[in-house]
Amino acid sequence: MWIFTDKERIARVLKYLIVGVGGFLGAVARYIVATYIGSRYGVRFPYGTFVINMSGCFLIGFIVTLLARTTASQYWRYFIPIGFIGAYTTFSTFEYETLRAVQDGQFTTGLLNVAFSVVVGFVAVWAGAAIGRVVV
Repeated sequence: MWIFTDKERIARVLKYLIVGVGGFLGAVARYIVATYIGSRYGVRFPYGTFVINMSGCFLIGFIVTLLARTTASQYWRYFIPIGFIGAYTTFSTFEYETLRAVQDGQFTTGLLNVAFSVVVGFVAVWAGAAIGRVVV
């Protein structure tokens, strides 16, 4: 049985709330950006998703590096990269983890992450769509 002090319980709940608020704002930002880009440039090519993914990649690289080099509160780490950027796009997390693997000299891991994520992700979307067509 886990026994936490009141302070530990509050800190634990606070982390979830901070991630949740960041996630809410990130999801809203994603919707706003996608809607704006889609209305401006059309939907023949997924410009909105592309802009979201690329800006999320830039943001996670910038923010995680900035937070690692400052004495910012740990709660900013929950709010921005996990909550906000995590809801804005998970593609950025995928890219950041690949970068970390390559920076750590794990080139094979980085390459496999890219290859498996793209190929298996595509197959999973295809399979989900196929099963969805059968169910409905």
